[in-house]
Amino acid sequence: MTTPETVAAFCRLNEILDTLRRECPWDRVQTMESLRYLTIEETYELSEAILAREETDDLRKELGDLFMHLLFYCKIAEEEGRFDTAAVLTGICEKLVGRHPFIYHKEAYSGESWEELKMHEGRKSVLEGVPASLPPLVKAVRLQEKAAGIGFDRPAADCHVCEEMGEEEFGDLLFGLVQWARQHGINADSALSGANRRFAKQVKEYEQG
Repeated sequence: MTTPETVAAFCRLNEILDTLRRECPWDRVQTMESLRYLTIEETYELSEAILAREETDDLRKELGDLFMHLLFYCKIAEEEGRFDTAAVLTGICEKLVGRHPFIYHKEAYSGESWEELKMHEGRKSVLEGVPASLPPLVKAVRLQEKAAGIGFDRPAADCHVCEEMGEEEFGDLLFGLVQWARQHGINADSALSGANRRFAKQVKEYEQG
């Protein structure tokens, strides 16, 4: 819910960043490139806070750090004459409305899936938007989710014991597989990267018919 307090807090952060950009020696010299690796670090810190579900204060703080980074990028872009914060917010608003026709354009909605709706934006493959630099395990999850969104969902590995597993037990199994690979001279990270490439190729062949 949007409250006056939310609007006031956003405006305060906006003004603080303007002041820091003018008066702080460190903030004044930052660029998108210099902030990039710091933003990656903040993203991982947010991820850890999310996994530590009971640490509400940590989660709030990490969200604030990342929020500040995003607004900082908007400030730099505005200074460079590229776009401003309003353009960023308007853009994401339009994207969200366009991807939810079953809410905002019910008369035009014909049952497309989320991934199919994104293809209307000019993408040539459902896999576009999956960063090449994602860690292999995260990338495997995203590739599979996106492929499943267009009906390409390979049968899972034949593992009857997995059917009775919860998240913790599956994590132990996955850790054990990495250990097995190490003991047999296989780099699990590289092996999964190769599997991701082969899967991506299969998805693209499926898309081409």
